[in-house]
Amino acid sequence: MKLELKHLCFLAKVSRSGYYDWSGRPFRKMSLDEKAVVKLFRLKKEKVGYRTIKMLFERKFKRRINVKKVRRIKRDFKLVTRIRRKSKFRMINIEGQEHKAVPNLVNRNFEDSNLILVDITEMKIMGGQKSYIFAMKNALTREIVGHAVSANPSVKLVTETVETFLKAATTRYVIHSDQGVHFTCGDYRNLIRKADAIQSMSRKGNCLDNAPIESFFGHMKDEVDYKSCRSVNELRRKLNSYVEYYNYERPQWGLERKTPAEARVQLSLVY
Repeated sequence: MKLELKHLCFLAKVSRSGYYDWSGRPFRKMSLDEKAVVKLFRLKKEKVGYRTIKMLFERKFKRRINVKKVRRIKRDFKLVTRIRRKSKFRMINIEGQEHKAVPNLVNRNFEDSNLILVDITEMKIMGGQKSYIFAMKNALTREIVGHAVSANPSVKLVTETVETFLKAATTRYVIHSDQGVHFTCGDYRNLIRKADAIQSMSRKGNCLDNAPIESFFGHMKDEVDYKSCRSVNELRRKLNSYVEYYNYERPQWGLERKTPAEARVQLSLVY
């Protein structure tokens, strides 16, 4: 018996003293809060932290839960948040007469309602087919104000979306991007100039200069089951639904637990 227990403890990677300590504890049923936290964590595919769980819990059940309690439940039930890998996709800047960079006017000051952050990322759907997603994000409210999906990383993917947004704009915006080819090319720069907008760019190779839009792409890749999509059209439908959810249902800690749409209404912004 002792040999069997020793072998089982070895396989489970626990000590015998730890086993005896665990087996001697009285059985305790899960509380309603514990069940709810575990269920929310599993529902979000184990990709949410304690802050997000707290916000989702309070919105769903209409009552408060302490951050320390959420962290304790995560620890007790070994709910380890899965951390996303860094994206390998990076747009490469082409130097030359046609492609020009502009100064960084933002300098990581993202507290401006007239600042729009833009970027493009790559997602591989079923079969390894590449798809490209362009998004525009209001820096202050964190609302996605424009997005597009394509099987090709063409300049039109960017320019058509930006042009649609700027045509309806009622104020003068600063459009901030990285130094990717889509944003240094003549077509994009001319579009920004003709729309009387102001162009700004991150420093070369510094993703923190455009961190909020990078954060959105990271959450999107965590929360959307894009690898199961069989076509770009299916991916487009899923991303349209996700953007709707992100803007109107997903609370954010930095917005005082409001959704981006709620933050916009509070600030009375009109795009």
